[in-house]
Amino acid sequence: MELRKDYFADVRKDGLHEIGQPRPRLDSPGHVTGKTAYFADRNFPGMLHLKMVRSPHHHARIRSIDTSEAEKHPGVVKVLTAKDVPHNVYTILILIQIGPEDETVLADGKVRWKGEAVVAVLAETERAAQEAAAKVKVDYEVLPAVFDMEKALKPGAPIVNEYHGQNYYLYDSGECRKVRFGDVEAGFTQADHILEQSYQSSPIEHAPTETTGCVVAPEGNDRFTCYTNTQAMFFTLDNTSIILQMPGSKLHFVGGTVGGGFGGKVDVIVEPIAILAAKLTARPVCFVYSREEEMQVSSPRAAEKVVIKDGVMKDGRIVARKVTGYTDAGAYSRHSPYGAQKGAAHYPGPYTIPNVWIDTYCVYTNRTPSSAMRGFGVTIGDFALEVQMDKLARLIGMDPLEFRFINAYRDGDMKAHRQPTEGAALIECMQEASRAANWPVAEKFMAMSSYRKGA
Repeated sequence: MELRKDYFADVRKDGLHEIGQPRPRLDSPGHVTGKTAYFADRNFPGMLHLKMVRSPHHHARIRSIDTSEAEKHPGVVKVLTAKDVPHNVYTILILIQIGPEDETVLADGKVRWKGEAVVAVLAETERAAQEAAAKVKVDYEVLPAVFDMEKALKPGAPIVNEYHGQNYYLYDSGECRKVRFGDVEAGFTQADHILEQSYQSSPIEHAPTETTGCVVAPEGNDRFTCYTNTQAMFFTLDNTSIILQMPGSKLHFVGGTVGGGFGGKVDVIVEPIAILAAKLTARPVCFVYSREEEMQVSSPRAAEKVVIKDGVMKDGRIVARKVTGYTDAGAYSRHSPYGAQKGAAHYPGPYTIPNVWIDTYCVYTNRTPSSAMRGFGVTIGDFALEVQMDKLARLIGMDPLEFRFINAYRDGDMKAHRQPTEGAALIECMQEASRAANWPVAEKFMAMSSYRKGA
């Protein structure tokens, strides 16, 4: 890595001891010597194994659940259903006042996606738990399902999640998160060219080497230690406290070591039910996803659709941008309302555009609930925006890098969500990219600065 001190020398502090210096990762020695302890390295005498009975349907009403044969299976210790969960309906972001609670720990009366957890089976061995789970009989009434976001938003579409009452998350701005800046229709009228394009992505599974899981050990006095690979330790602890109606002081979470996560282990999925199982049996419990479960029922990056309409002048200035974004939350919210909101703030891109109109919808479908993954809400949007920028440059016959120099935001520019740009450095980054890629641009662009005062 090269630290370029000639940039922003008049505002930069030079007494830096960490930035630009190589530093070894503190956890590297344990990883390369095999001494790092993961949650699955814990093994306790008498530990039970938990397996889930999952819905084979995308949308269905549960008429009845018969666990009698499973309870008779050799090695089975306990079978749990929705009635055993103290606070069965939750949502992860309720901790920061983002509701409503809309997801069940164990399905109660209905399933809304294929793979949803219905019954938890605890047995002496993993095999016994799996065999017993196969003996649970659930009588389903299959209901119409919806998988396409735009169809889900149409009148008369099957309602996915009754806790919301409609197939979209209701923001304080209405059915979508809205950004309004300037007069976008006037901008389109002014433009020499208009280009409207649609971009769409599919769900993406994180595929970590280590699957999602935890091991819970009772410590006596109604206290429990949970060894977990969650990426969101305090979110998980606090949500577990709410779901189990237990004070957080009774719960000791041990983690910090994750065998691959990428955002896929921020959902509160395995810990509450495993701790409840340990509480009801007074024995240690292991709940870990199989590889099949990790690929099929752990939350992926959301499928997204982004429709971008741009108005551009012959000289390269973008004068209007209208974006409609759709985020497929699947059946439950998890982190998707936040992801869609991030998209709304991000869709103008790192460009100064005087007229912007943005609507982003967080849509509920009967698909696997989606959640965080590596810049979720932004990454797919970035792809769409930069492909759009290349298309706009071609449309007016301009070099795509020079086109970006013309529109790049600089310090002091007002962003569409009404935050002034500070410390942009985008011009300088593009200048360095031009040099590194041997991509020549006109000298006037190489002389520009992110400071308005500089050029």
